[in-house]
Amino acid sequence: MLVLITGDLHVHAARGAGPVRCLRFRRRQTLLRLAIERGLEHVLVEDIAAVADVAPRTFNNYFPSKEAAIIAEGADRAARMRDALRARPAGEPLWTALQHAVAELFAGRREPDRTWVTKARLIKATPALRVEQLKSDTSVQQLLAEEIARRTGTNPQQDLYPRLAAAAVISAVRAALDHWLDADPATPLAQVVSQALQQLADGLPEPGENSQNRRPPP
Repeated sequence: MLVLITGDLHVHAARGAGPVRCLRFRRRQTLLRLAIERGLEHVLVEDIAAVADVAPRTFNNYFPSKEAAIIAEGADRAARMRDALRARPAGEPLWTALQHAVAELFAGRREPDRTWVTKARLIKATPALRVEQLKSDTSVQQLLAEEIARRTGTNPQQDLYPRLAAAAVISAVRAALDHWLDADPATPLAQVVSQALQQLADGLPEPGENSQNRRPPP
């Protein structure tokens, strides 16, 4: 779910963007509203175009599919993750740097609002959106692996480590978001993501006797 974690946590995230990006954002929001109201499978490009007051081909010029429109901005997310990691001190241990880099994505942000949560639940419940999200996460993972390779002196094409580390980070964040969406009572999202990365950095030790994750044997 990194598409959500590093994307727009709030609708006002598009503020200050250029005209083209603002148009893309508004059309994505129109599609999202219709998808929430009707279900994505019941929304046609013609429906989006009518509500947005544009021609269907205009929408298609911006997005290759409805699913891609909702998930959009994978390249931007990948660059933000890479840049946050690159900004960490060169001598900092990798997993410490990764934890700080992900935490930086939450800096100055409130908890996700209702629209963001609804979008997250829609993606989780819609197989076609999950597939599109995995494509976006893969682009983030690839760029993250390249930056991990740069920091560790490895080759992302020849060595397993950078790809494995990047995949572990993406999977941890995805698991944290899924857990957060299902948790009752809710815990701050940034805290859940931090806990997931810390457990990963610790080598995923088995939960202790006093851990809330421990369950009695059958």
